[in-house]
Amino acid sequence: MNNNPIGIFDSGVGGLTVAHAIKQILPGENIVYFGDTAHLPYGDKSAEAIRYYSKRITEFLLEHNSKVILIACNTASASAFEYLKKEFENRAVILDVIDPVVNYLQNRKLNKVGVIGTKLTINSGAYASKLNMLMPSTTVVSLATPLLAPMIEEGFIFDDISNAIIRSYLTNETLAGIEALILGCTHYPVIKNQISKIFNFNTEIVDSARIVSVVLREILEKNGLMNNSKTVDDKFFVSDYTVCFEKIARMFFEDKINLSKANIWS
Repeated sequence: MNNNPIGIFDSGVGGLTVAHAIKQILPGENIVYFGDTAHLPYGDKSAEAIRYYSKRITEFLLEHNSKVILIACNTASASAFEYLKKEFENRAVILDVIDPVVNYLQNRKLNKVGVIGTKLTINSGAYASKLNMLMPSTTVVSLATPLLAPMIEEGFIFDDISNAIIRSYLTNETLAGIEALILGCTHYPVIKNQISKIFNFNTEIVDSARIVSVVLREILEKNGLMNNSKTVDDKFFVSDYTVCFEKIARMFFEDKINLSKANIWS
């Protein structure tokens, strides 16, 4: 299975931040990426719908012989991770983006940590409950920021509109005094610099992309699944073509993308 690809999925472009980090840390690995642009954003969908989407996408990635399924979406991680493990763990390694971040922070001495994400991610309490269990002396505050992911998907990234929305959310008094801010959506690293600026670059911005990539490398090494091939054949699929997806994909991967539309819902 060493030569098999790593399957990655998200509701849209957010998971590309994770895919990019993986290619930096594991350049010999091939990836198969699926962006479910037909159903984005996931943040306002029901948990049942997210599990249905996640199951079908996982089946698609397994049809492409993925040795690992990485849920590069916090909303899907919160709603479908345990379900996917139960359904598919005997066929591939299943990895989410929440547990690696929580484990990364657990040995840190922090008084107050903030979490931002979609409504479903925040309402699930996935980050807060796990952090409270491992870091009982740390105050964890959560804030839903539902406009950020669709804003990024629509290409509003480095302009007055995006800056106004970011500032409106992050100056909320809930986040006052935080020492670290977890970006509880894989879309958010695209605007990481703007977020850091709101906090005058004094707050640690916890980006799951690199953390998850390091954990993935450890899992591959532990299970003898590393691929050091110099022949790279990455594939990118979307359920509905969008100009913004291709634009952001090329921003991360330059011109080295093989993008196709895959209608897996028919």
